[in-house]
Amino acid sequence: MIPSRALVLLAVVPLALAALTLLDRTVLWPMLAADAGIALVAALDAALARRPLVSVRRKAPRVLSIGRPSPVTLELRSTARRALTVAVRDDLFEAAEAQDLPLAAELPARGRAELRYHVQPNRRGAFALGDHHVRYPSPLGLWTRQIRVASSSPVRVYPDVQAVRAYELLARQEREQSMFRASRRRGGESEFERLREYRRGDEYRSIDWKGTARRQKLISREYQLESNQSIMLLLDAGRLMTAETGSLSLFDHALNATLMLAHVAARGGDHVGLMAFADGVRCFAPPAGGPRAAHRIVQAGYDLHPELVETSYAEAFAALSMRVRKRTLVVIFTQVVDDVAAGELLRQTRGLLPRHLPLCVLFRDSDVDGLLEPARERGGAASDAELYVKGAAAELMGHRDRLIRDLKRHGALVLDVGTSELTPGLINRYLEIKARHLL
Repeated sequence: MIPSRALVLLAVVPLALAALTLLDRTVLWPMLAADAGIALVAALDAALARRPLVSVRRKAPRVLSIGRPSPVTLELRSTARRALTVAVRDDLFEAAEAQDLPLAAELPARGRAELRYHVQPNRRGAFALGDHHVRYPSPLGLWTRQIRVASSSPVRVYPDVQAVRAYELLARQEREQSMFRASRRRGGESEFERLREYRRGDEYRSIDWKGTARRQKLISREYQLESNQSIMLLLDAGRLMTAETGSLSLFDHALNATLMLAHVAARGGDHVGLMAFADGVRCFAPPAGGPRAAHRIVQAGYDLHPELVETSYAEAFAALSMRVRKRTLVVIFTQVVDDVAAGELLRQTRGLLPRHLPLCVLFRDSDVDGLLEPARERGGAASDAELYVKGAAAELMGHRDRLIRDLKRHGALVLDVGTSELTPGLINRYLEIKARHLL
């Protein structure tokens, strides 16, 4: 029981009488009578409010997407013979937030109400939404009754699966190009698939002039890309991938892009696998195809998290060579900032060739790029400290550019993007590789 404002105001009356007793002793008995009366009424009100009058039932999705708000519905039922003003709050799991809580509702006598809030998880894994905390006034309004309704709703926080659902909806409506830029197929046609209306960005040589003349509008030929190829997704789970940008770690950004690529590749008939590594191999899912290929990737990686350990490319690439024999597109998500790690990555990537085709995905740091802006663009002359910082940033970017040139010179493909351009850039590069028959 929590004292209400009404009870606090009533308590002021005997307090004022107690102050008057200092001047007039005859006020003592009225003060004691007021104390006793208020205590008796408050005790009676507390006894009337002892029985719980509100029950709560929760409807929550079992699968949540990291960084995305998901709706949770609470169904409140009242057994009281009077209307109740109810406030309710839920116990959230760690690394989750809900801006809508606490919720308030007016429950009619023996009535019900539905409330909704949105929970946004910021960490992947298996969790549970906990108990409900409900508050409502006592019959006389002297107390606020607070009850704890036991509840547990297991949830699994996956990577950004809602983006996959959005892509699938667009695909069904044949509007994939609204999410990803169409890749030009330079010499990449392999097998005719169908005729469709011309879209902006299509090559002019793909226009079917007979179909255009017959239908009196531009018609393009669409070709089917080669399928049944293998893609292996390697996720670095070392210390550098713990860096955060946009409230998500680099590892989470990579995992979201991995999920989207797995969905697109499986939808195109390819086989997709996953391996996460740090100082050793954390998980391994061999390449597989079919409609549930992307689901297997989600199940394998939804509870993986980066650790503060040094990444061992040697162990990861040795395990890959032993377990994957077929020629495969190996997509490596990693971050490199020193010469030792860069040299090891370069040596291990060279070892994949020519059996496999490596694609190194490196994360560009927008903050470091911003440090390279001239001082006049930021306003004012640069101080000595700013010049030193700018020099360090230039050295870091020069080191990164040398690594990219070395990787490309030895036959590897490189994707150097920021986190905001990661997913569309990765999908476009995959489509380009398919169209150019590089695999």
